[in-house]
Amino acid sequence: MSIALRYAARSDVGLVRSNNQDSGYAGSHLLVVADGMGGHAGGDVASSVAIGRLAQLDSETPASDIVATLEESVLAANQEILRRARDEPQLRGLGTTITALLRAEGKFALAHIGDSRAYLLRGDETTQITKDHTFVQRLLDEGRLTEDEAERHPQRSVLMRVLGDVDADPELDLSLRPAHAGDRWMLCSDGLSGLVSLGTIDATLKEIEDPGECAEELIQLALKGGGPDNITCIIADVVDLDALPRGVEAPSTSPQIVGSAARNRHAPTTASGPAAKAAALTREEPEVPYEDEDFSAEEPPRRSPWPALVALMLLIALLGGLLWAGYAWSQRQFYVGTDGTHVVLYQGISQDLGPISLSDPIEVTDIELEALPQVTRQQVEHTINASDRPSADQIIDRLEQAAIANQPPPAVSPAPSDGGGASDAGGASDAGGLEEDAAEDMEPLPSRSDRTIPPPDEGEET
Repeated sequence: MSIALRYAARSDVGLVRSNNQDSGYAGSHLLVVADGMGGHAGGDVASSVAIGRLAQLDSETPASDIVATLEESVLAANQEILRRARDEPQLRGLGTTITALLRAEGKFALAHIGDSRAYLLRGDETTQITKDHTFVQRLLDEGRLTEDEAERHPQRSVLMRVLGDVDADPELDLSLRPAHAGDRWMLCSDGLSGLVSLGTIDATLKEIEDPGECAEELIQLALKGGGPDNITCIIADVVDLDALPRGVEAPSTSPQIVGSAARNRHAPTTASGPAAKAAALTREEPEVPYEDEDFSAEEPPRRSPWPALVALMLLIALLGGLLWAGYAWSQRQFYVGTDGTHVVLYQGISQDLGPISLSDPIEVTDIELEALPQVTRQQVEHTINASDRPSADQIIDRLEQAAIANQPPPAVSPAPSDGGGASDAGGASDAGGLEEDAAEDMEPLPSRSDRTIPPPDEGEET
């Protein structure tokens, strides 16, 4: 016979509390309910730490070791809770109940401390398997209270044994039980068992076949009874895989985590009706939940990253806008510089931004750098800024004129001698004319066509 579990876990914050201090875990080998205590932060942390430690057992374990293995894990969870209380003063006084079933092969190991409960429906009878570790239960065991008196006793929730910052060496109730196909187990916190009678629990376990629907119905019954506490319920059916009808799927092995150990640990109640509406009007605003990386078996919900991301994106957009505006301005500027040989007109500014050049050459002129006067050449080498393209063109024109003016005058060649015999007077007259031509060549006239040569004297021989 191959044994498996078909299970469901549900939890509700109730009609009075503003946060959920219960935690529940249901897996293919492990069922756990933990009811935390110690205020808004302490109860959350204690039950979540216990679930986080015990969840590691949800795997195949040799049947001969399951009781010892379960005990060791519960005591390790207790040490972790004590360490948290020692290291974090705001958590002092935290604690939690534990009711856990660990399955291996055809057996269950049961560990229990506190007032959470385990019930077993076998055949036609539902039995409470665990005994509460409360002050009222002790009075019942001693015969000092009746069942009816215990239900109304004002100290019925006072715990005598829990895990946590109360007892450094807790005493667990441990047992080993056979797993019978057809059995139905129910684990719950006192938020359910304190309001729903054994008779109603028995009837509900028998009437509703689906574990999830059954757990939800039991929670609704507790809410209708007032729901003053957190309510957690796990239903698990023992299934013989070999006896499953053809076409029926095997039970899921995906774990279910509820309560303060889950992502939605502070989800609002699922109750409806007048009582739920009245509770919603009178319930106090929930305190900010305690946040820590070890807070839950799953990664707990963190503060939303979106506000920080939006602020960062806005800052990046602002910086990007400023950089773009600066770059756009730089590309509307011009300056005159050199490539080492010629005068060059650049668009942009002469600075670089790291490896990024903020200018590009747009015109390499014919003006040679060496043709400019020394002072002008130095100005070009250090760049001459211009606010726009027309201004830059005017600078280029002035540089071109300076380069022309800086050129040396052309060399003058001597005039050829007259081959004919000329008179002294005529020769003198010709020489005078040539000297006048040479003198005129030294004048900065625009062209040679404007110059004239004087006529020869009347007495000179032709």
